[in-house]
Amino acid sequence: MKNLSKTYGEGDAKVNALTDATFSIKKGEFLLIVGSSGSGKTTLLNMIGLLDKPSAGKVFIDGTETTKLNDNEISLFRNSKLGFVFQFSNLMPDLTVLENVTLPRSIQRTEQNSVDDAMKLLRAVGLETQIHKRANKISGGQAQRAAIARALVNRPSIVLADEPTGNLDSVTTETIIQLMKSMAKKLNLTFIVVTHDREQFGEVDRVITVKDGRVTETENNSMKVVA
Repeated sequence: MKNLSKTYGEGDAKVNALTDATFSIKKGEFLLIVGSSGSGKTTLLNMIGLLDKPSAGKVFIDGTETTKLNDNEISLFRNSKLGFVFQFSNLMPDLTVLENVTLPRSIQRTEQNSVDDAMKLLRAVGLETQIHKRANKISGGQAQRAAIARALVNRPSIVLADEPTGNLDSVTTETIIQLMKSMAKKLNLTFIVVTHDREQFGEVDRVITVKDGRVTETENNSMKVVA
């Protein structure tokens, strides 16, 4: 991210959601973005994930300046490079767990070996006995594990998670956090997680804090402004 800013509205209604953020994330890092409600953390995640365009600045992913891509190129890039996990699993309720996990492959039209790859991931997240159940027949924790498998099925470079435990009880939250950490380590994936509850996640590689649209970084128990 280079000099990344996002402004909504105009004139008296103008809101600076993010101001001049510059920082890098290394491959394989498990990084948290924290901040209070309305601080700009989800805005930042959405720009990293190419779900929203910055008002100024640049986003580079794996050497590609994504802010130069057109809408069609953004869709293709996002589907191949990025995986998403949200607060609610967003599974298709009438599809089975297996069908939900293979769905990104169907959208990308890369269905070769998709069932085998999905099965491997579902075994890795402990859902091998749930694969033929419809998504509306499994628990919230199971649905979130299925969502993590779905996020990984296209073998992305980066997984972006927006409050992935916000709708779960404390025991299930711990399970999901440990699952994300183990998958990140096992697959050497970069995980970027937005959360309002830093303490839930225990030890992580790095923490980015967003406050009033400004980004600071926690490093060695000290704070520095990232600019």
